[in-house]
Amino acid sequence: MAEFSKLRIALLEDDPVQAERVCGWIAERGYQVEAFNAAADFQRFFRKSSFDVVMLDWTLETGSSGLEVLQWLRNTVNSDTPVIFVTARLAEADIVVALQAGADDYLTKPVRQHELMARLNALARRAQPEAETLECPPYTFDTANRVVSLDGEPVRLTEKEFELALFLFRNRGRVLSRQHLLTSVWGTSADLNTRTVDTHASRLRKKLKLLANERWKLTSIYQHGYRLEEHNTDR
Repeated sequence: MAEFSKLRIALLEDDPVQAERVCGWIAERGYQVEAFNAAADFQRFFRKSSFDVVMLDWTLETGSSGLEVLQWLRNTVNSDTPVIFVTARLAEADIVVALQAGADDYLTKPVRQHELMARLNALARRAQPEAETLECPPYTFDTANRVVSLDGEPVRLTEKEFELALFLFRNRGRVLSRQHLLTSVWGTSADLNTRTVDTHASRLRKKLKLLANERWKLTSIYQHGYRLEEHNTDR
């Protein structure tokens, strides 16, 4: 998964004071946050981007509720991005409804800074646990020595090619926007355009054989980004 210093977080919160406070906490930790005050704005942006964690307020002044947004994420766009509710609704029945709808965690307002940061880290870690060795046959990633092997043979990659490959395999099956990849692999301050991602992705396809006729395929998603998927487990 993304290093915690490079996490991308989406916040749907229509209270500007609360949104500014939470965004400040997140930014202090070096994370990247996109804030939205309306469900439609969030949904429009989510269709062309991707995040490591989504934070939802339940009650919104206009448009869909946070619960409806969660249902849209799980049932319409089929996203498995971790979701945490941050809401003033305290009833146990509400918590149950949110969790049954697919929420991963639930915090009630007023939110405490350190608890929120701990919950965000826990969600991110749970979604893609860190490991010194990542096995995705026929690939093995030795993260300590920063080496990837294909069928037991080391593949020569540049530093950024290795980081991009590792990030893609840790997030296998997910659609990742080019901006998400830039943020997570090159850093939030990287002054680069999305062509950089395309160039590195093209090199990885050749070096790691991430092609349509192989077990693992790196697919370009038109006007969005990339998805790495295993599509032939019989090979």
